[in-house]
Amino acid sequence: MNDTLKSLYEVVLERQANPLEGSYTCYLFDKGLDKILKKVGEECAETIIAAKNDVPADTVGEIADLIYHLMVMMAEKGIPLDDVLGELDRRAQKIGNLKQMKQVDKES
Repeated sequence: MNDTLKSLYEVVLERQANPLEGSYTCYLFDKGLDKILKKVGEECAETIIAAKNDVPADTVGEIADLIYHLMVMMAEKGIPLDDVLGELDRRAQKIGNLKQMKQVDKES
């Protein structure tokens, strides 16, 4: 899975460095951070709605859209994919944090 994410992120970075006419990714970079963030928000809402509607294929598609737009945002902000994957790996190593997670849920 990480290979797929890394390949996609490399394409996003390539479009950022070498714009290609007609590319949606380049369009987002050209419009700037506000447009990118708007799309992240829209895709997040669409993912929630798809999950609530309980249509797995729609939910998968919306999650993919959200991940893509998050990657565009990451590239725009200069956040390496490896940093995010490393943080996920770090979190996956934690065991027994249910009490802490419940506290976080109460606070959010």
